[in-house]
Amino acid sequence: MTDRMSDGLGALSRRGLLGRAGAVAVGSAALGGFGAVAPAEAATPQAAAPDAATPAVFPSVSIKPGDVRYDSMLRGDNFRFVGHPDEVRVVTCTQDVVRAVTDAVAAGKRITPRSGGHCFENFTATPDINILLDMTPMNAVGYDPVMRAFSVQAGARVGEVYTALFKGWGVTLPAGGCPDMGAGGHFVGGGYGPLSRRYGSVVDHLYAVEVVVVGADGTVRTVVATREPGDPNRDLWWAHTGGGGGNFGVVTRFWFRAPGVTPGPGDDPAKLLPPVPGEMLFWLVEWPFDASMTETEFSTIVSNFGHWHEQNSAPGAPGTGLYAILNVGNRLSGKFYMAIQADAGLPNVGALVQAMIKDVQGDATVQPYVNQGAVFPWLHMTTWPGDGEGGDKVTRRYKIKAAYLKKSFSDDQLSAIYAGLTDPNGTSGSGILLIGYGGQIQAVAPDATALAQRSVVMKAVFETTWLSELDDAARVQWIREFYRSVYAATGGVPVPGDVNDGSYINYPDTDLADPAWNTSGVPWHDLYYQGNYPRLQQVKAKWDPRNVFRHGLSVELPA
Repeated sequence: MTDRMSDGLGALSRRGLLGRAGAVAVGSAALGGFGAVAPAEAATPQAAAPDAATPAVFPSVSIKPGDVRYDSMLRGDNFRFVGHPDEVRVVTCTQDVVRAVTDAVAAGKRITPRSGGHCFENFTATPDINILLDMTPMNAVGYDPVMRAFSVQAGARVGEVYTALFKGWGVTLPAGGCPDMGAGGHFVGGGYGPLSRRYGSVVDHLYAVEVVVVGADGTVRTVVATREPGDPNRDLWWAHTGGGGGNFGVVTRFWFRAPGVTPGPGDDPAKLLPPVPGEMLFWLVEWPFDASMTETEFSTIVSNFGHWHEQNSAPGAPGTGLYAILNVGNRLSGKFYMAIQADAGLPNVGALVQAMIKDVQGDATVQPYVNQGAVFPWLHMTTWPGDGEGGDKVTRRYKIKAAYLKKSFSDDQLSAIYAGLTDPNGTSGSGILLIGYGGQIQAVAPDATALAQRSVVMKAVFETTWLSELDDAARVQWIREFYRSVYAATGGVPVPGDVNDGSYINYPDTDLADPAWNTSGVPWHDLYYQGNYPRLQQVKAKWDPRNVFRHGLSVELPA
């Protein structure tokens, strides 16, 4: 899948929610797709299970220009990008996908899949895309007793996954905070979320993947690849543990069980994934962003947030039970926030949160307002729809850039951030988020999965959102300049080093491949994949030798 997934950003990070903290769990999404999935036809990697899902409520549909439905099918979450394919093929099962890819290959047409539609870039809407696969009807979630793992179809929304796992078995995945995101894009890029510091990345729980691939002779087939050491298709599984979507084929289904778990016949499925928290604790800390917030005060708070994560991100450390986001908008917004979530049942959780707030405040004299300790049921917290990824239901145009951090920003970077966020040319819809990472994610070696950045403690997301198409050029230029100023010492991009560690492929940014904005001499693929890129290229050569599946930042065939 080529969808970018919002991962940990989710509802708790967006300015709309943080401005209305009291509504954080008011209502949950009405989500479908719940029900057990029939067993796969075979559990061996060589055999595919083409139609093991719950029967679709309608057949595969081809929607073409002139159809009243066509215009509504063209936009994903980011309204900047609108494609014009020859058809939108709405698929309901793996065999539909096989037929669609077969048709495209035979006709020499370009085909690309879309699940949630939350791509930050123009990967599913470029003019040369002839067939757009809408995967959303493929949303079944359940337990597969043959694979002894939980099955999730690629069109499922994250909220649907949470709901089904919760109601059926009382388990969950450490996935992202936005329930509207599609599993197909989120999972393959190395998804993370509020429980990842405690349980690891989503891909650390990936047991197997079903992929529709195209051979060198144009033959289309379905392959199931597992993490089993003796699986001859294991390299295809590995490539989907952080290698990004739209690179190797069309993912149709995932299977999950916790790392290191090998269940026997009749074992309780509820032991195969992390248990759901009964309730989630939510704290909100709000600082005024006015004249009293000098650069010194600002830098103290932002730096302390980073230092806390440096000191509390080792696997198993008590602080890994806390998940925090520091959301700093332009000064025009008048305030900025730190949101903290945790399992309300964690031992000593209140004291841990209080200690974090104290450490982040540090020596800063500007005092925050603290919204103390609201508790919400797990399902309400994880399926509350929020405001969408790039604003709200109307304001849906955005540009987002990102970076990994091994430690707090340097002094020069903090100065650049302060200057950017006090820039009078900025808007209240512009800012930066620092998102807690690390913890159990660090327990995995960089080459064990395709997700290479395992020593990271935070992610940084630079964003600007706006309403009108007339503002596109100015808003994109502003965020580009802001980002470049923060990484001025390393060629305008987060080159891996003592502080920076590249960027995250689920937050794709084609500027990293543009020499006008990346003057570091470090290629984009090293920023995203580091030392794992050559292996990803070998997987590409084996499983997609014709380069059928590609986009603006896709894995390239080896030279």
